[in-house]
Amino acid sequence: MPELIDGSENISVHGIFNWILLLAIFSVITVIGNYLGYKHPITDSLVGMGILSGITLAGVWMERYLPFNISSIIYISVFGIILAFPGMPTSEFVLYYVSKVELLSIVTVFLAYVGIGMGKSWNEFKSLGWRAIVVTVLVIAATYYGAAIVAHVVLVLTGVPAV
Repeated sequence: MPELIDGSENISVHGIFNWILLLAIFSVITVIGNYLGYKHPITDSLVGMGILSGITLAGVWMERYLPFNISSIIYISVFGIILAFPGMPTSEFVLYYVSKVELLSIVTVFLAYVGIGMGKSWNEFKSLGWRAIVVTVLVIAATYYGAAIVAHVVLVLTGVPAV
């Protein structure tokens, strides 16, 4: 069975359907986690995830349809910024509902999806050898510590007392 989303789909009904299905599953799981973990109302979280999924779908579509060699993440970011930019008629609506979706709810589902993807290619990962495992652990640790250092510096600069 081919991958649900392997990045090679042309803009077709089948390709768009796969993206919509993936985003719908992702959204439902995120909304459930958002409700259980953060007690946000399901309807507000669902609207917020609908907005985020719509922006994502538009960015993926634009990457494949427009003749420019630009990554979908750029389209998604610009589209999201435009929709949430102060003064835009969509700004209040988008900011209200998207703020009802906690980042950790999204990240948890995303990392589970990545874990499943890695599990499917575990044999390829093992063939890289022990050095790849060491490099992977070091990259993850450095990313974590780097983010913690940046967060600490920003908190101190904004006047939050260091613990």
